[in-house]
Amino acid sequence: MKNKKTDNKIALVAGALDLPFFTRDALRRAGWDVFIVGLRGFVDMRLQPDMVVRLGGAGRAIREFRRRGIRRLTFVGSLGHPNLSDLRPDLWTFITLLKIMKHQRGYDSMAVALNKVLEKQGFEIVAAQDLAPELAFEESGPQTRVKPSRSDEKNIARAIEVSHTIGAADIGASVVVDSQVIAVEAAEGTARMLERVVDMRKSKRKSSGVFAKMTKPGQDLRIDIPAIGVDTVNAVAAAHLRGIVVNTKTCFVVNKPAVIKRANELGIFILALDE
Repeated sequence: MKNKKTDNKIALVAGALDLPFFTRDALRRAGWDVFIVGLRGFVDMRLQPDMVVRLGGAGRAIREFRRRGIRRLTFVGSLGHPNLSDLRPDLWTFITLLKIMKHQRGYDSMAVALNKVLEKQGFEIVAAQDLAPELAFEESGPQTRVKPSRSDEKNIARAIEVSHTIGAADIGASVVVDSQVIAVEAAEGTARMLERVVDMRKSKRKSSGVFAKMTKPGQDLRIDIPAIGVDTVNAVAAAHLRGIVVNTKTCFVVNKPAVIKRANELGIFILALDE
């Protein structure tokens, strides 16, 4: 039988940007007792984390979870380029890295391996969007006043096809299509890819084409979580694209009301799909 005193405890391991703030608040509204661990060099200290650890110092956090009776963990927020001093592993991290590298065949397999190591040590890794569905689009269909046109539907179908192809190869999750494939996400990340597209299309006068950020086949959504925000909408508009395509339930929407409002202001459609 579960211990009722620890049933609602969860550790939120927080990286950079605003997503940890919305995740913390959504989890608390859902009744979770949230213990926040900030990753040094990434976490915004306005989040007021309960403790801060460096990337290589995870052992201290693990000990604190056990001391507090926390068994559920969720990971949110982006990671950039850490300082070398933050990467110096403590004993727990060193042993864990050895176990992960044995099975590492790409970013996704590395995330899966980390989850398996933590699960073997008695922790449950959970997707924040499963515990707080408001963090994603819950229903399929257009989320904005603007709806996709027939020509948009052709681009959407092509974008989904390409997204699944590159996702299956663990290359990326985002693609821009305007009759043909304009850009594909690689190691640079989604934001940099969109910057390239903005620069490429700044002289374009009429909007056409779509940006799709789809879940990769077999992606472990407990650690590697796709996300869009107001910045995404602004970049899509600046690139003279017509709209955004994401998955329901599995793509974080950072500040959903603000995202929808901005898309409506700019005449951008957002389409959520169950695919």
